Amino acid sequence: MEETSGVICYIGIGSNREGPVGQCLEAVRRIGDVSGVKYLRCSSLYRTEPVGLKDQDDYVNAVVEVRSVLSARELLNALSKIEAGMGRIRTARWGPRIIDLDLLLYGQEVIQESDLVIPHPELHRRRFVLVPLNELASYVIHPGFGVSIRGLMKRLQDESRVERIVQG
Repeated sequence: MEETSGVICYIGIGSNREGPVGQCLEAVRRIGDVSGVKYLRCSSLYRTEPVGLKDQDDYVNAVVEVRSVLSARELLNALSKIEAGMGRIRTARWGPRIIDLDLLLYGQEVIQESDLVIPHPELHRRRFVLVPLNELASYVIHPGFGVSIRGLMKRLQDESRVERIVQG
């Protein structure tokens, strides 16, 4: 893949089972191995309190920046294959998981399909996503709102705990 071809994309990573730091780092490695995807950089790793279902272990979260020549759908499918290959089994919504990979932004595209919504519909409400995304791309404009990631951080009402544990 040429250095300048493709779309800049941001992928959210999270885990709270079976060594979550290691699970997140393994997911980053696997994302970099996807054909048609060039790994650019990863945010710091953050320990975050669970959202939704509170009675579970803290999560480790990060955001990865990649350049991809894959379509949004192809990239989503590749992320789903990584999750399955790492042992993800979909159970309770917001429940514990070995790995969770979310396609947050695909360039400046807005996609509204039954099983593919970009930008990620909860991105602007979640501190555990915005903090690492802001670390990498504070200047990026959310294509649905026309506001920078930094601007979304300033408006954020989510007060949940997000603390850096491994410098990116």
